[in-house]
Amino acid sequence: MKTYERNEAVDVVIVGAGPASATAAKRLAESDFGVVVIERGEWPDNSTMRGDESDFELFPGRDWQTRPGDRARPWDQPIDETDSDVGVLLWNGVGGSAIGYAAQWHRNMPSDFRTYSLEGVGDDWPVDYRELVPYYRRIERDFGISGLNGDPAVPGTDYPMPPVRIRKWGELTAAAHNRLGWHWWPGSNAIATVPYGPLSPCTEMGTEMYGSPDGSRSTTDVTHWPVAIANGVELRTRSYVSRIETDANGLARGVTYFDAAGIEQFQAARVVILAAGGVHTPWLLLNSGNKDGGLANGSGLVGKRLMMHPTSTVVGVFADPIGSTQGAWGEQAYSMQFYETDESRGHVRGAKWGLMPTGGPLMMIREYPWGRADFWGPSFHDTVRSRLGHSALWSITCEDLPEVSNTVTMSATVTDTYGLPAPKIDYRLSENSAKLLGWHEDRARESWLEAGAAGTVTASRIRNTGWHMLGTTRMGTDRDDSVVDPEARSHDIPNLLVFDGSIWPTSSGLNPTATVVALALRNTERLIARRSNQETP
Repeated sequence: MKTYERNEAVDVVIVGAGPASATAAKRLAESDFGVVVIERGEWPDNSTMRGDESDFELFPGRDWQTRPGDRARPWDQPIDETDSDVGVLLWNGVGGSAIGYAAQWHRNMPSDFRTYSLEGVGDDWPVDYRELVPYYRRIERDFGISGLNGDPAVPGTDYPMPPVRIRKWGELTAAAHNRLGWHWWPGSNAIATVPYGPLSPCTEMGTEMYGSPDGSRSTTDVTHWPVAIANGVELRTRSYVSRIETDANGLARGVTYFDAAGIEQFQAARVVILAAGGVHTPWLLLNSGNKDGGLANGSGLVGKRLMMHPTSTVVGVFADPIGSTQGAWGEQAYSMQFYETDESRGHVRGAKWGLMPTGGPLMMIREYPWGRADFWGPSFHDTVRSRLGHSALWSITCEDLPEVSNTVTMSATVTDTYGLPAPKIDYRLSENSAKLLGWHEDRARESWLEAGAAGTVTASRIRNTGWHMLGTTRMGTDRDDSVVDPEARSHDIPNLLVFDGSIWPTSSGLNPTATVVALALRNTERLIARRSNQETP
């Protein structure tokens, strides 16, 4: 791996090593940019992925825990969630929070970019679906996406691999939707189904949520970072960025960070890209400015309009075994039947349903997907026995409209390893989101009963489901009403860019990674094109 001197100004420094950063760093290196990436975590230790062992469920809480406060490694910043209805889930390290994702892969729908024009709610994006199509196609090949092309609900997909196999529980659900006249389609996932570059075909152990021991799940520690590093990118791990520094002209001149030994360092750069996610990107901007509002915050919107995709699950429990301890996880199928607005439902916008297994024995008694029921007592073994291999779930991803009152700010009571104020999440479920989830829960129960389930279990508004944190540095054309412009440049600081999901004006009701990285690729190529006239220190 190439290394740069700490006092050497590189072309670009990127904060964070998740999917957006990997996409940008790889493409910049291909165009001969000098790039340093600074990541607070470390490389995932894939040797601890025990999905192919009988004790696989005992170890996720130790090695693959997605609650940063529970993980409590030196580089894991605590998050103050005292005033939040949803708990934040993220993973600090090379590969970012996608290390802990279910690998469900969806483009945003065309309507997601125009909710205000179409329905008078949310905001329009300054880019549209058609503009992103060529970038979606490229990143679907870069990541290695499996799926079935031709879904009439999702235009123009071009997946390079066939979809994951639909097992018995998927077949029952598909047949039920056929009888109901409801949409369903085989799942699209960042999971290989045939040999593909560094990826191996999925062996359908049903343990991908705990890592990928068979090497089938596409995460950037496997697909992107080895290539980017071979092309000259320097990736510094266990390096905790605390501030973005600016010069007398108000341009970003680099970042200050604590290295693995806890020593404060400075990395100079001509361009700074933030790719730290919807919580840590606004936190870093707030911590980098003065106490009157933070850096790049002329609009006053840094940290505001947080959207988190509140989630419910509805589990179908069958009298006979349905083989749901195995199969890709991922999603076997998805439904977009109730994705678009229908005002007769009493709410606006909609949700995507993802069909997933319920997992192994310990998953039969966890909050996700069963809720906070009391499992203990004389019926404990009967409960586990009736669910294990007899149940599958619809996970309902709710579109969350932007609310200025939902925020990321600086905690007054919680500090991190270095004594800095931790991020504080203030998030309350909106009335529309609550109505939306309740309506979709009712329809998902109908789906399971039509499929032959003996009963259903609904876990409504599960707290610890904050996988997707969006909207806190809004993208737009009006500098008074957005933080970054349509090419992700700060309105206030033209050589400071944001490449993660915090720039989203609205949340859609879909898993965000595909659109995050499509935008990152688009905006990286815009940066490359203006290299000769990019304003720098």
